[in-house]
Amino acid sequence: MNNKFTSIIGIFIIVIFFILSSYIVEKNLDFFRDNLNGVHGIFLYIFIVIIAEVIAPVSAIPLLPVASNVWGWYWAAILSIIGWVIGAIIAFEIARKFGVPLVKKLVPLEQIYKIEKKIPTEHVFLSVVLLRITIPVDLLSYALGLFSSIKRKDYILATTIGVIPFGFILAYIGTLPFFYQIIGIIIAFVIILIGILSIYNKKRIKDYKIKKEN
Repeated sequence: MNNKFTSIIGIFIIVIFFILSSYIVEKNLDFFRDNLNGVHGIFLYIFIVIIAEVIAPVSAIPLLPVASNVWGWYWAAILSIIGWVIGAIIAFEIARKFGVPLVKKLVPLEQIYKIEKKIPTEHVFLSVVLLRITIPVDLLSYALGLFSSIKRKDYILATTIGVIPFGFILAYIGTLPFFYQIIGIIIAFVIILIGILSIYNKKRIKDYKIKKEN
């Protein structure tokens, strides 16, 4: 229950910052366009997204409204997906090559062990795609790098597929009038919440079956 509550609180905080970011951008749109509209702004945004994915528990999702209003929602989604995937690959490679000694310096190790329990031994590819929707990219990347046997190319493909839907959805929401942004974010939050509850319920059923068999 504590893990479930922590996950929900984490998503809720990201939602609050997303809405706050949308409000700030709406009130200062000219400032953001004047200072970020260019190649330097694009590279800066991607760099921030990558760093946010490698160093948990930071999330770059609240920056999406900024990107959507500066470059348009389509390109904001593309740039975000590029940053997320590159960051996820870096985190995965760090875990695979350097293991726990380095990972524990970058992310909370106890959270990694909690995620380890959710990584299935069967249908790993599809599970990674689904887990991307409910677990922060960085933490899942480290957990998969440490504890799974998934191949690198499968991991990259599953990660890309998994982050694409919300990349476009959140980028588009970031361009809507403030009131509709709130509605859209609430809907997205409910979808993620259902995913989180589904994962925990499946885990509880699986643990119960194992206990019953023993």
